[in-house]
Amino acid sequence: MFSHMVIGSNDLAKAKVFYDALFGVMGGEPGMTDALGRLVYAHRGSRFVITKPINGEPATASNGGTIGFGMDSPDEARAWHEAGVAHGGTSIENPPGERQTPMGRIYLAYLRDPDGNKLCARHKVAD
Repeated sequence: MFSHMVIGSNDLAKAKVFYDALFGVMGGEPGMTDALGRLVYAHRGSRFVITKPINGEPATASNGGTIGFGMDSPDEARAWHEAGVAHGGTSIENPPGERQTPMGRIYLAYLRDPDGNKLCARHKVAD
């Protein structure tokens, strides 16, 4: 459904350490810096871009927003969460685990990145 997402960061070097760890757990490559100085990750047919805001103002996290990453298994989601915490992220919400939702059973793990963006690892559990 989505082709790409872009978030702001106030410290691209810190963001690279954090997101390299997360994408590495998912089998992705380390981020590359493009000609505009943005950090770009290409994985599973989509792009995730981190940049300093072009208006020169500080980057801020979206209140109420969540960026979800699809996972191949609960183990991958757990490893993603652990990598995030180990590389400057903060565990938030309930501990990682399975939830019963109106859409069925889903394994979820939530983090905030070093800039405060809310991230979620999601795996749909087979019924």
